[in-house]
Amino acid sequence: MATVSVVNMEGKEVGTIDLSDAVFGAKINEHLVHLAVVQQLANNRQGTQKAKTRSEVSGGGRKPWRQKGTGHARQGSTRAPQWTGGGVVFAPVPRDYSFKMNKKEKQAALKSVLTDKAQNNKLIVVDELKMDEIKTKKFVEVLANIKAEKALVVLGEKDKNVMCSARNIEDTKMALPETINVYDILKAGTLVLTKDAVAKIEEVYA
Repeated sequence: MATVSVVNMEGKEVGTIDLSDAVFGAKINEHLVHLAVVQQLANNRQGTQKAKTRSEVSGGGRKPWRQKGTGHARQGSTRAPQWTGGGVVFAPVPRDYSFKMNKKEKQAALKSVLTDKAQNNKLIVVDELKMDEIKTKKFVEVLANIKAEKALVVLGEKDKNVMCSARNIEDTKMALPETINVYDILKAGTLVLTKDAVAKIEEVYA
């Protein structure tokens, strides 16, 4: 069981916390992590690209010249793919790129990236994040105090003041235990968890 220091908003150590090996000490499965990232990016694709095939391009109903005797190659339509303005061969059409992963595979991938952050000292636990008002400047100071760069900050529960204070900070993202995903954790330079968030993540994913 890994033990991590707990800091306050000033960056001072105020205690320690034991992280569950079931979540933060799991076996890292790179294949499932890759699959989870590909799935998330694929599921986010709109899939609305479209080009016209030869049957959809307007015009070209008449044979451009007679079949024989002209010296040209035979042609049936000016909207065939080899003609300028013709249709596209195997044209892309709107489609759904999404695919599914098993629930256990998703959890294993999530545990893998959480374990990776913990093992590489990219995990910071804060006793609490509370703000009296929405103040971006103050939240920037908090991130500087705890030395969190390109941070993914996970709160135990919604806090409007904290979340609104962080929304305009570049390379900083907010999340809740039930909304964290493999892609965001991998992309984050530092994973910042409140003590409440740690407890909820261990409860949900253990």
